[in-house]
Amino acid sequence: MTDLLALTAELVAMPSVSFQEAAFVDWLERELKALDHLEVTRVGDNLVARTDLGRERRLILAGHTDTVEVNGNADPRIDGNVLWGLGSADMKGGLAVWLELARTVAEPAVDVSYVFYAREEVAQEHNGLNELRAERPDLLVADCAILGEPTSAAVEAGCQGAVRFQLTLAGARAHTARPWMGRNAIHRLAPILTKLADYRSRTPTIDGCTYREAVQAVSVDGGIAGNVVPDAAVLRIHHRYAPDRNPAQAEDWVRDLLAPDLDDEDLLEVVDQSPPCAPSLAHPLLARLVQDNSLEVRAKLGWTDVARFHEMGIPATNFGPGDPTVAHSAGEFLDRASLEAVHTAVHRLLTS
Repeated sequence: MTDLLALTAELVAMPSVSFQEAAFVDWLERELKALDHLEVTRVGDNLVARTDLGRERRLILAGHTDTVEVNGNADPRIDGNVLWGLGSADMKGGLAVWLELARTVAEPAVDVSYVFYAREEVAQEHNGLNELRAERPDLLVADCAILGEPTSAAVEAGCQGAVRFQLTLAGARAHTARPWMGRNAIHRLAPILTKLADYRSRTPTIDGCTYREAVQAVSVDGGIAGNVVPDAAVLRIHHRYAPDRNPAQAEDWVRDLLAPDLDDEDLLEVVDQSPPCAPSLAHPLLARLVQDNSLEVRAKLGWTDVARFHEMGIPATNFGPGDPTVAHSAGEFLDRASLEAVHTAVHRLLTS
């Protein structure tokens, strides 16, 4: 078998920061077009390689080609059974597994669509899956999907939703020598920040997966000058919520939480909303992935594109090599064991 750690290092060595993926996708396209058993289609910087064997079911194996910005870790380095470098865990390890399966499993037991898509690490409006849905939705037709996001070779089912708010609090300007003549908008943040800091996580369990919700203040702006009581303060809030709530319910929960501290002139706006996805492990192929390999199953606490597949009516789960807690960090790494475990499990699914 190909040395998957070395293959991943080869992928890491090819830069593919968001919006700068074209050269990397060019290389992937050449590799996949050299395989006679695949039909390869490119849409922008998105690539779909499909078998067409007339099988009863079709499985999508998906992964994003982009990485976050370089942080002193552009060059891959292998030390024993560990690869260090940008994108090694998130998610060129997953891409290496999909590429190796595409190369070596010419007649899978199910038809397979390998979906390599662009710009996942930036705002959702740029996500390559949206481009594929708009221009070639036929390429995304399948019975279920596995997303190769880093999960340390466990199954991370579903994902939490995410909603971002911008809260603008009103005040009244005054001289700091006479603050009682105004109203300090920054001071008005105090009870709201205390409420957010004191929040105790809600932890619903859905299909055996326990999710842990969170709400965080992520940035604050305010102030006019060193001698002026500020008449406005802006607080940005990020709420992660479990898939037993829908986006409207999550929004209402935050509004109800903050309502006692807000006045009519204040403005609470939703600036971004990513819907959640419930676990989808009842699908026969995904259930078999878990059962045949005795995989650990847990909740995905972050957001991933399994939610986007869910919107398309495609049951999907997260299963990939690499530790998700080191993604985007300067010390990002990938271990050989999780890489080979994911390959073994999905290879068994495709060939049994």
